[in-house]
Amino acid sequence: MSNEILVNIAPKETRVAVVEHGLLQEIYIERSAKTGLVGSIYKGEVVRVLPGMQAAFVEIGLQRAAFLHVSDMVNHLKIEDNGDKTEIPITTLLREGQSLLVQIIKDPIGSKGARLTTQVSIPSRFMVFMPKNLVVGISQRIDDEEERNRLRDIVTAYCETHSGDIGFIVRTVGEGVDASLLIDDMNFLSRLWASINQREKQALPRTLVHGDMPLAYRVLRDMVTDGVDRILIDSKACYDRGTGFAEEFLEEMLPLIEFYAGERPIFDLYGIEDEIQKALDRKVQLKSGGHLVIDQTEAMTTIDVNTGAFVGHRNLEETIFKTNLESAQAIARQLRLRNIGGIIIIDFIDMLEEEHKRQVLRTLERHLSQYHSKCYICDVSPLGLVEMTRKRTRESLEQVLCQTCPTCSGRGYLKTPESICYEIFRELIRENKQYDVHKFLVIAAESAVNYLMDEESDSLAELEAQLGVPINLQGEALYAPEQFDVVLA
Repeated sequence: MSNEILVNIAPKETRVAVVEHGLLQEIYIERSAKTGLVGSIYKGEVVRVLPGMQAAFVEIGLQRAAFLHVSDMVNHLKIEDNGDKTEIPITTLLREGQSLLVQIIKDPIGSKGARLTTQVSIPSRFMVFMPKNLVVGISQRIDDEEERNRLRDIVTAYCETHSGDIGFIVRTVGEGVDASLLIDDMNFLSRLWASINQREKQALPRTLVHGDMPLAYRVLRDMVTDGVDRILIDSKACYDRGTGFAEEFLEEMLPLIEFYAGERPIFDLYGIEDEIQKALDRKVQLKSGGHLVIDQTEAMTTIDVNTGAFVGHRNLEETIFKTNLESAQAIARQLRLRNIGGIIIIDFIDMLEEEHKRQVLRTLERHLSQYHSKCYICDVSPLGLVEMTRKRTRESLEQVLCQTCPTCSGRGYLKTPESICYEIFRELIRENKQYDVHKFLVIAAESAVNYLMDEESDSLAELEAQLGVPINLQGEALYAPEQFDVVLA
């Protein structure tokens, strides 16, 4: 089956789905009110330097100050006499009130501000431009050594004939590309960098100097590889702009771009809407009958593997092994689809045989290695857990599409009506001891009031007699299940 990229355009939202072999693998969502900021370049102003953390907070005009660590700065290392490299104290590199050019490398996520770097990089079709960085790099996915040497010679020759500290990294799509096209790409990036430098001189601190392309264009620049068979766009205006962009910069991609004019929405036709909804559920069903339970928290994500209805055909160990193998493949896809990053703890079903543990770990590593996000996986711990990290540069699908439940505040559970009733009893006793009360009025959620009037009616009458004060109840439909008020009269 073919690999396709589907672009869905709405008035305030652009969505891009990466479909491989008929199955949704990635979803990107960009809204006009909240566009992705990774890659944008700002003229920032240092507002606070933290020597103990070797970091600084920089204002760039966003809601929260952004974070800059010394390791993300140009020339942050010094070479000692013995050849060792040590970090330069950040206080010698930055001072409060200083202006500097910075680039966002991680979007603001939750309560955290954006992550910044002064090591600016600007991508194009074949190259990544690295100003102020004398580097000539070749994508690790280009395996042919002869081709790597050819590309390195082209880039090195270009850098030597152009003054300034500049460098380039050849992207994977640069493999086999004619030298003249690579040079055109480098010339374009050099001109763009000169333009950015000029705008920086005129810009005020805390302002945007250079923004990255809209999502629909970034798809053409970054996501299209040799494995992509076609790009379907369901907006005629976006299709026309996309083909125009491709004609100017990515001519070889023109045959892949198609306009979708079908009556059914493009995401409905491919079942993408259902897949997005499933990606927001805690439970992920496996074909064997087992399932995963995925819980995202601010600190980490936990994934629990269960056999569920899968009983196997041979023995328990074989059943567990097969479930864990299937889970490893499913987990890799879910991490990519949900864009889950940070610390991830996987609780595979306990296996007795060491060879089974190694095979499950290798399966997980193999499927994760197919994706572009960097991952680091530890061995199975003594408790049978697999600890891993996955690079996070943007919000997860859940963070983009959902908000914290206003009723439970993200806890995922509520107190029972019985617990609320006993809290009301304690509050009535407390208020009666502190004040001269003639009558109580309890205003609570209808579930709590109904419980008081039914299951706890005897307890309520007993408390009323004990306090010597009448207690009236009033159900309020707008109250949350845990909310109540005791009014004195």
